[in-house]
Amino acid sequence: MNSRQSVSPISDAPDLCRMDVAALNAAFGSGALSPVEVVQAALARAEDVQQRFNAFTFIDHAGALAAARAAEARWRADAALSAIDGVPTTLKDIVHVEGWTVRYGSRATDATPMLQDAPSVAGLRAAGAVFIGQTTTPEFGWKAVTDSPAFGITRNPWNPECTPGGSSGGAAVASATGAGVLHLGTDGGGSIRVPAAFTGTFGLKPTFGRVPADPPSAFGTVAHIGPMTRSPADARAMLSAMGGRSLRDWSQPWGAMPSPDPRPFDWKGRKVGLWMTPPTGTLSLAIKRVISDAVRQIEAAGATVEPIRLPGEGLHEMFHAHWMTGAASRLAQIPQEARRDLDPGFVEAAAEGNRFSLRGYISAQQARARFGAAMDQLLADYDLLLSPATACLPFAAGREVPEGSGLSRWTEWAGFSYPINLSQQPACTLFCGLAEGLPVGLQIVGPRGADGFVLDAAEAATSLLGGP
Repeated sequence: MNSRQSVSPISDAPDLCRMDVAALNAAFGSGALSPVEVVQAALARAEDVQQRFNAFTFIDHAGALAAARAAEARWRADAALSAIDGVPTTLKDIVHVEGWTVRYGSRATDATPMLQDAPSVAGLRAAGAVFIGQTTTPEFGWKAVTDSPAFGITRNPWNPECTPGGSSGGAAVASATGAGVLHLGTDGGGSIRVPAAFTGTFGLKPTFGRVPADPPSAFGTVAHIGPMTRSPADARAMLSAMGGRSLRDWSQPWGAMPSPDPRPFDWKGRKVGLWMTPPTGTLSLAIKRVISDAVRQIEAAGATVEPIRLPGEGLHEMFHAHWMTGAASRLAQIPQEARRDLDPGFVEAAAEGNRFSLRGYISAQQARARFGAAMDQLLADYDLLLSPATACLPFAAGREVPEGSGLSRWTEWAGFSYPINLSQQPACTLFCGLAEGLPVGLQIVGPRGADGFVLDAAEAATSLLGGP
């Protein structure tokens, strides 16, 4: 197994696998490249990445090449469907894809191919995205690392002995290594932002409801769908295709959210809150040093940064009331005879969920409403919030918590992520430096509906801080 490295995993990818959406648009439009050439390179890279890091459950050579040929014909006819027409894209093994088997990382699910795309997938398909494969997830996406009884352990390309995080770990690995350009992830407690941080990539948890979800998640309204890419600009292009109103998602707000189109951004004059204390666990000193250096650069660019604490108490218990009861609900749908191969941790989480009383669950919902309102007020007082994306660096693959940490559940080290699922603001993670040869993520949180503003800030921060 390779030792820890300090260069980006994209460094050994072919040139065609390093191109972003803007570069591909220019090459497709001029005829310098064909979507078929790019998709062939992405498929080959995906096979290589799968052998080394186990990021995929399925690579669709035939389907991807057929879609690439159709995109090639559209570009030649000057009839491209969108900015992402012909762009290699992966989908997490949790969203429904017509004609694909979706197993949720589990042996206990039905292997019958799906009859209909999820709304987010349908939006990407309508925009011409080319689906090259399906990425790994822990069983039912229940934890913030990626391993499952069905598909094994997914490994971090910065150091294969480490986890890439989760639950969208396969998507993060594919993004970090150039096995596709655009990657669909889900985030119910940090499942986009944690693996983006652990792999040095970019991930956005949009405002709840911007990207429609169907079927409804077992984890309810803490669960979001969003883009994972190597840059904020690519995430914006992907979000534009995935987002919008769908009548299949009753939980969406009725009416349009502000457009995520780019606007000029300057840190000068911005009032920014700095959140450095997670609800549980302890922030790694190595991460604290990297984040502090990034914040100093943002202050030097003109922002006023003030320390803050999140409003509310008992956020860990509040989140467990929502998350673990969701696990219990999901387990209840599985026949007894199919449960013997389930991840023991998932079964334990479901058992915790079953211990919540109805009164306790309703109390948690009421507490969440108060916390969400307080967070809206906080984001009315500050333009943005900054924080570490995680409290710890990537740790051993196949474990839920760092060895020797004394922690028992992933929520204890992911305390910078799940509160923002409870409050539903848009939040992204971007690379801001290395610690012990591993990437560190900076989280940017904005007001609900202000996804475009968060992406503007992320682009400015990436320009300021640099990439891996």
